[in-house]
Amino acid sequence: MNEKLDRRKKYTRKVLKESLISLLADKPISDITVKELCGLADINRSTFYTHYSDHYDLLSKIEEEITDDMNRYLHSYNYEHEEESIQMTEKILEYVIENKLMFQTLLNKEAAPTFEKRMMDLTRGFMRNNWMDEHVANKQESEYLSSFVISGAIHVIKDWIERDMDQSPREMAVMINHFINYGFSYLD
Repeated sequence: MNEKLDRRKKYTRKVLKESLISLLADKPISDITVKELCGLADINRSTFYTHYSDHYDLLSKIEEEITDDMNRYLHSYNYEHEEESIQMTEKILEYVIENKLMFQTLLNKEAAPTFEKRMMDLTRGFMRNNWMDEHVANKQESEYLSSFVISGAIHVIKDWIERDMDQSPREMAVMINHFINYGFSYLD
């Protein structure tokens, strides 16, 4: 009986998540209602409220799930070695491919205004703890450099998604890492 309940809970959460992402593709979170979300998901509102307090809570849970996954990828490689850094970036890009619609939607600031900031904060913390303190003495420079690198990488990924992922994850990972490590000299 418990397994059946767990399957139902998983299904309900999955369909609500997919429905919210579908709605966010067309309009911002502020214009979405729980009634509309439940109608699309074919779920009763009372069922929705057993899982989430409102649609912002659902969006937050989706963002947390992605953040947890990204954090796991970031910490499974040694960022100091270029090949491992490329592998880590490639793994993240494969995850983006698996969840293309979700990333395409959540990286739209109008649809989900907090997602990009969450990604920035997660990556900035990782860089600070694993790289910046050893390589950049000035804290202020470190913050600016991490903002520059992270927002550049995020926007390259957004552009890649908009171009229908016209390069392989490996090609993009090499390109992003070379941009970060070599800047304009990479183009020579």
